[in-house]
Amino acid sequence: MTQTKDTKYEYVHDVLDKPRSNCAVVGVYGTPDAATLAYYALHSMQHRGQEASGIVSRLRTNGSNGKHRMRVIRGPGLVTDVFHDPKMLTDVLVGDVAIGHNRYSTTGSDNPNNVQPFLVNYRDGQLAVSHNGNMTNTRSLRSRLEEQGTIFQTSTDTEVILHLTARSEADNPEERIMDALNTLEGAYSLAIMHNDTLIAARDPHGFRPLCIGKLDDTWIVASETCALDIIGAEYVRDVEPGEVLFFDQRIDDEKQPRQRWLDKKADSYHHCIFEFIYFARPDSKIFGENVDKIRRRLGKLLAEEHPVDGTEDDPVLVMSVPDSSNTASLGYFRNSVKLGNDARYEIGLIRNHYVGRTFIQPGQDQRELKVRMKFNTVKGVIEGRKVVLIDDSIVRGTTSKLLIQLIREANPKEIHVRISSPPIVNPCPYGMDFPSRKELIAVENHENVEEIRQHIGADSLAYLSPEMLLSAVDQSGKMGYCTACFTGDYPIPPEENMRKDEHEG
Repeated sequence: MTQTKDTKYEYVHDVLDKPRSNCAVVGVYGTPDAATLAYYALHSMQHRGQEASGIVSRLRTNGSNGKHRMRVIRGPGLVTDVFHDPKMLTDVLVGDVAIGHNRYSTTGSDNPNNVQPFLVNYRDGQLAVSHNGNMTNTRSLRSRLEEQGTIFQTSTDTEVILHLTARSEADNPEERIMDALNTLEGAYSLAIMHNDTLIAARDPHGFRPLCIGKLDDTWIVASETCALDIIGAEYVRDVEPGEVLFFDQRIDDEKQPRQRWLDKKADSYHHCIFEFIYFARPDSKIFGENVDKIRRRLGKLLAEEHPVDGTEDDPVLVMSVPDSSNTASLGYFRNSVKLGNDARYEIGLIRNHYVGRTFIQPGQDQRELKVRMKFNTVKGVIEGRKVVLIDDSIVRGTTSKLLIQLIREANPKEIHVRISSPPIVNPCPYGMDFPSRKELIAVENHENVEEIRQHIGADSLAYLSPEMLLSAVDQSGKMGYCTACFTGDYPIPPEENMRKDEHEG
């Protein structure tokens, strides 16, 4: 097929009306197969970043002669695209310490320098970093570093960590890393390699998840527990907010990583609540909770707040927008039945998982084509039925509108849309890539649900309330969650005029 000047290729997932999820980080310490384990961990967390992937590895040594140096392979595309040859892992990335990264950026996707992990040589040896989150004081830090003569190679906030460490006047490498981390503000979960030491760190608010696992004598840190499951590792615990862990050869004596704490302490934790709603895999455990269980609870509460009446003669058909809404729709269905509504649960939408890139001809409706490539209806299930469509969120409303048009073609009796989160009315400065506030449909329509309903073409529309959302995730009342995208209550105020291209989730 010849590509003409006016045609182009695009990823289907880029156009669908969802927030782009955070990046994934992984660190492995203590096995000759470190890079291979990092590869499988990244593969299991592909949902957290599909633009680029990379792994850095290094052999642990007893000396300091620099004989064994870090090696890195990184590039654009999925994990399997970047690491297409097994020898990359077994012959090139030789070492028993490794860190890896899957990337979802805000902007700057075309810059290959932005692909993580970042790796630098400096006075104390070699330093590599993988980062999930967004710092909120990047502008002031970059300005200060630039005034001191620093030359930045990327447009991301992750690079700031490297320069802060290199320029620190602390007494030794470990103190220099701690000094750099204590300078940061905002959201970050980090996997860092300093020479042959693996370091895991999490910001004091605990915005982004980071867990610890163990496989025999091998330690693993990862964004989600699904990364532990794929390699058969045992979940040990989460990295605590504000905790910094050092995995090095002193583990041999103490059997535990060395633990330190950041100077700054948060009054309470602010875990990203959107991890439960959409980002994390349902089989993962984050923030001490099973994601699947929380999503079922969201659906249950949504059915309590916004039921759709069904009778034996006219039952409601509950169906999800696959895949992230599958478990919430199960919770909605089961509680609908308990509440006395006659309901059926069916698979009415089929998602194509093998879409990849699309070939767009000039004049084609790109969004409509991509929705049709992504989803198809099961007409025999939908026709003549009162449909309750469960989705996790609405951002711009464009895809919701096209999806409802697609379902209408299957001749349902009615379409009732239920959203297992509140309306999104604010952008996120902590690592989620929402559009600007003016592009959010809930803001555009002044949070008027009826206007949003008319725009997307549903017969009814209802959102889960912020109060119900919090009741679903904070059963103990001890955790604390960030709901800024729904409420505007920012735990850490972002810097004025913070640009999206300064951040790397």
